Amino acid sequence: MRILGIDYGDARVGFAVCDKSEILASGLHTVKVKGMTEAAEAAVKIAVDEGAEMIVVGMPLNMDGTRGERAEKTEVFCSMLRDRINLTVETMDERRTTVSAHNIMIENGVKRGKKKALVDTISAEIILQTFIDKRRNQAN
Repeated sequence: MRILGIDYGDARVGFAVCDKSEILASGLHTVKVKGMTEAAEAAVKIAVDEGAEMIVVGMPLNMDGTRGERAEKTEVFCSMLRDRINLTVETMDERRTTVSAHNIMIENGVKRGKKKALVDTISAEIILQTFIDKRRNQAN
């Protein structure tokens, strides 16, 4: 199944997709947005363009696993997606994905100026890869 992974943010939204076999997540790009409505519209367009059959959005839980203001905002975003497209929209714990994304960029020698543009795409890729790995492990 082709799945679209999303790292939702107020100003930037990162996107990734996986292959139909759900083996490998690949980053697409980051879109700059002005608000949740614009972010939802961009996500729907990318989902359609990429032939997505499901959407997974990173859920920014607090480090203790509770939901804070940011998680509530992300839930509203997910609701907007569900209202706009007839696909299953699930969430995936995204704690520490930004830290992991920064570590990946450091390991790969990404220059400081390019990090801001890449961090959300890499975070979306990590969220989606974690989700498909979890699905595969649950199926076995």
